[in-house]
Amino acid sequence: MDTKDIILELRTKRGLSQEELAEKVFVTRQAVSRWENGDTTPNTETLKLLSKLFNVSINTLLGSPRQLVCQCCGMPLEDASISKEMDGFFNEEYCKWCYADGEYMYHDMDDLIEVCVNNMASDAFPPEQARAYMRDLLPKLNYWKNQTNLEGAEAFASFKKQLIEEINALHINGMPKLEKLNALVGGYINMEYPLPNGKAVTFLDDGATYLGNQLESELEKGRCFGIAANADFLLVCTYGENGENPELIVYKKR
Repeated sequence: MDTKDIILELRTKRGLSQEELAEKVFVTRQAVSRWENGDTTPNTETLKLLSKLFNVSINTLLGSPRQLVCQCCGMPLEDASISKEMDGFFNEEYCKWCYADGEYMYHDMDDLIEVCVNNMASDAFPPEQARAYMRDLLPKLNYWKNQTNLEGAEAFASFKKQLIEEINALHINGMPKLEKLNALVGGYINMEYPLPNGKAVTFLDDGATYLGNQLESELEKGRCFGIAANADFLLVCTYGENGENPELIVYKKR
């Protein structure tokens, strides 16, 4: 689709008139009309406002002229997986797993490779092959070529170390010692924990990114501990295969 058709479709789906859209992005109704007729296209700053308003990337607004790839992990990007800045604007360089809430989530290439291998490996693509693929790919991406992005690595590593120490200090029976924390999106680890009154409660934001891990229980075969943490809290739960029968063990404010 062309930009003119995309803007028209997005505006119509949102139920906005041309005048209402114009007010939201600080242009005239005539400007919106010219976009939708294909006479002109929005300038860069207006594209950013349209992107935030409609929750789609600028790449999508322009008809997807290029394949976006995360410049940290190499994953192909779609609107649902593109990261955002603190002000809500899309950052089309990274996925939301590698860049979240204004922070780069990976500063050690080996850590990222192991996370990717765990998600990529299969019978057709064994771990060693996946690992070799990532070792070849990552050095070619802008994040790893541009060392200025890694200036916060020491502080971030210190923060993760502090979280690990606090979690291990909980001394949860049957939980192995935590060694690593990885970036995890809330929507993939958010669980509903049953309450005595029959209702259920969740603690995570599906769209936020946390530091966490999964550890196999030392006492119950087939059961795992799930860990999620950020600057505000520590959460530890336990669950069976495929997340069945979740039980909240600890939710502690920091």
